[in-house]
Amino acid sequence: MIPQEVFKRRRRHNNTPESLLLIIANFIVVFVALDLFTDSKHINWFFWVVLAALGVYNYFTIRRNIESFDKVTTITYITTVVLLIACFFIFRGKA
Repeated sequence: MIPQEVFKRRRRHNNTPESLLLIIANFIVVFVALDLFTDSKHINWFFWVVLAALGVYNYFTIRRNIESFDKVTTITYITTVVLLIACFFIFRGKA
């Protein structure tokens, strides 16, 4: 029989850092928006609306959890944003 402590340990993903959840959400939203709203010749205006909403979400999430963003986490976040920009140009060029 499984003890009850196992089920209470990871309630609401308290052990997953907010910075990691933010990075994963960024990748998912950008890749889905790239797939749905861009092609090789045209970028739909709604793509920019999605990116603006993602930027607002990032701003408020970072502002709410500013104490968890140390130097390493900040460098990782900036690196992933640069990687997302590079993926935009790579995937848009291949489409």
